[in-house]
Order: sequence, then C-alpha cells, then structure tokens
Amino acid sequence: MRIGPPELPGGALAESPIDRALALSLSGERDAALRWAAAVVQADPQMPSGLLMCGRLLAEANRLEGAREALELCLQESIESGNLPLAVAACSDLRQTAVDPTPMYRAIADAFCAGAARADAANVAPPQLPGTDAVHPLPSVLTGMALLSRTAEIIRGARKNRKDRLDARSEPPRLAPLPLFSDFSCPALLALVQVFEVRTVPNGAVIIDEGEEGAEAYILARGELEARKSVKDADPIVLSRLTAGALFGEMALLSRAPRAASVVACRPSVILVARKDALDAVATEFPEIGTRFAEYCRNRMVQNLVHTNAILKAVAPEERSGLIDSFVTRTFEPGDTLIRQNETSAGLFLIASGAVQVVREEAGERLVLSTLGPGGIAGEVSLVLRKPSTARVIAAHPTLALHLPRESFLSIIRKHPAVLYELYTLAVARDEETNTIVGQEALDVDDTVLV
Repeated sequence: MRIGPPELPGGALAESPIDRALALSLSGERDAALRWAAAVVQADPQMPSGLLMCGRLLAEANRLEGAREALELCLQESIESGNLPLAVAACSDLRQTAVDPTPMYRAIADAFCAGAARADAANVAPPQLPGTDAVHPLPSVLTGMALLSRTAEIIRGARKNRKDRLDARSEPPRLAPLPLFSDFSCPALLALVQVFEVRTVPNGAVIIDEGEEGAEAYILARGELEARKSVKDADPIVLSRLTAGALFGEMALLSRAPRAASVVACRPSVILVARKDALDAVATEFPEIGTRFAEYCRNRMVQNLVHTNAILKAVAPEERSGLIDSFVTRTFEPGDTLIRQNETSAGLFLIASGAVQVVREEAGERLVLSTLGPGGIAGEVSLVLRKPSTARVIAAHPTLALHLPRESFLSIIRKHPAVLYELYTLAVARDEETNTIVGQEALDVDDTVLV
C-alpha cells in the first residue's frame, strides 16, 4: 500500500542530490551534505525532502531557529503534496529542537483523517514534477558559519515563495484520502502518527532480515528499498521494489511469524518505524485502529495467498471474496497441533504466515515428511479422500492460517468445482508421497538391521 504520492527525483538507478546529501550526512560530512540539501531547496522551494535535510543539518549545527523554520516548511509542503510520511518525519525532527510538535501532528490528522475538509478523491491535482535542470551543490568555498548563513537565507526565500503562492490562490489544494489512514477519526489518527519514530539508513542497510521475528511495521518516507527472498544455492530474488509511501512489515502486527523476506535499502532512505507494543497501546485507547489494521493486514495476507495458493488461484477473481469469507483466521503457537494423526481433519488450512511441519509418528519414531510455509495447504488428504489423517501437522513457528471448517467444505465445492479438482489432485499426490516416504523409511530400517 502507498501512503501519498512518491517523491519523483531520480529513476530506479539514478542518484539524486538528496541521495548525496543523505549519504554525506550519514558519513558525518555535514558541510558537504548541507551544500547539496540547500541547493535542492534553492532549485525547488517546494521539495519536502530538501527542507527536511536542511532542517536536520541546521539542528546539528545548533542553528535551532533556522532548523525549526525549515522543518515547519517541510511539514506544510508535505501536507500540500499529500505526503503523510514526510510530514510525520518533520514532526519527529521538530521534537529534537525543543519545540512541542503536537500542533503539527494535529495539522496532519486534520488534513488526512476520515471526513477531512480538504479530502477530495476526484479533484486532486497530480504531484508537481521536479525541475529537469541538474542541481549542483553550493560552492565548496562556503563552509562553517558562511554556509549556515547562506542556508538560512535560502530557507527564508523558500518561506517567501510559499507565502507568495498562498496569496495567489483562492483556496488550499484538495487532498486525496489515503488508504487505511484516512479511515481513522481525527483523534485516532493524531494518536497513531505520534507513535512512529524516524530512522535514516544508508544504501545497503538491511531493514528487515528474512527469518527474524518481527515486531515493527514500517513506512518508507523517502528513498527506495528492495524486498528480497533467499533461494537455496542461488542468489536472492527480488520480489518487489518499494518507493516512497510504501507500508511494509505490517504482517508483524498480526502474527509473530518469522519474516518471509528481507528488505534492503538500495539508496539512502528515511523510514518511519512503529513498534507493535506502541501500536497495541494506541489501539487499546482507540479500538478502531486495531480493528482497521487487522482488516487491512488480513486483506494483504489474502492478496499474498492469491499469488501462491493453488486453491485461491483456481477461483475467478470476482468470486474470491465470497470464498475467502468462508475461512476463519486462526493463530498457532510453536508446538500447537493443527491436525492429529489417525483422526479425521477438522477442515482445510491455508498457511498465511509462519510454517508447519507434517510429521508421521509410528512405533515411537518421529519422521518429518515436509515443512509447509506461506501458501501451503494442510488437511486436504483427510478432507477429500475421506479417511483419517496419515500424519500430524504441528506449528513450527508462530503461525497464521485460514481455516475452512469441514462443515463448510461441501457448500464451497458445490459453488466452486475447480477447488475440488485442485484439492483432489494435491491430496492424491500427497498421499502417494507419504506412502513412498514411509515405505522407504521402513526399507532403510530393514537394511540397517540386516547389516
């Protein structure tokens, strides 16, 4: 999901002036970073990321008045362009300048909450394209106090530019409602945006590491990231490229399952981070936040399953929502049993996150037949072939699954015969595979005895 329009400078591989400013700032080269950031604002006084960097660097130099002015301008320009994440980043940075940012957070909530006065999905102007002229840093002879003074002068020019634009128009621009965030009331959104912290990362930084247990959700405020999935005996594959405004890692709010992929910065980036415990606290105060986030995460989970699960793929897109409504979301802790061996399965399980092990237990021996991750299906052998389960299915990690109860199965296959075909094909293959593995295991044991 994207929260507001992306900033547009630079292509997928092009290095932008703000990339250079961020990289120099992260390496401790403040003057060089400030020469680039100030040049960006001089070229385009409406560029929020340039204003953000100027504000940060002025604050580091203890020029707090100029820093506050730059950050407040960043907030205003971010709101005008519909960029909630950068507006939140500006508020967070204002906290470091001994300013109470609450009125600024309230301005964000007022602009983007449900029923906001400026909300208008139909009449929103497209984001302004950045200038095509190359931006060059301020002259290197500007250092120290001279550079700080020149930057403060450029910020004052940006403020005058904004005032002239406001005076020339009759009303503020309309803002498109944002997915998820514009569903919240103003008090709820105000509380929510204040729990996000700001993190700035260099090119190559690993934000999420595949396999780790997650406890945070993220919004990319500025920059570019890649979601990468490891492949055995091969280089990782790139699943997607995330640009400014993307919400990611949110499945950690619904499940403590290991992260399914890594997310790595492919340019210097500014990221908003919300910890699960902080979000839980806000959701306790405003239940609408917990309810809506759970709905959103479940919808995202289902969208992911559509790409990986044969059952959902077999149903026409317009019929999937009705099918999915028949499933119940269930969570399992490590060691919990989904299906018991030698018992009739209680239904079908689609693994959404985490992992389960299919285990055959016989004569005191325990044989792991397979491990099923996101997109995997369990329970089809007993359900379709109408016989007791040949193995036990156990959660190997905190696991989230969609469960179709046995009593709902018949009505589903009447409406969607393709589902029965897919399940029958899978059930027969799985049953034969289990028999082969068990048979081979018995032969191996016999061979051991004979030796």
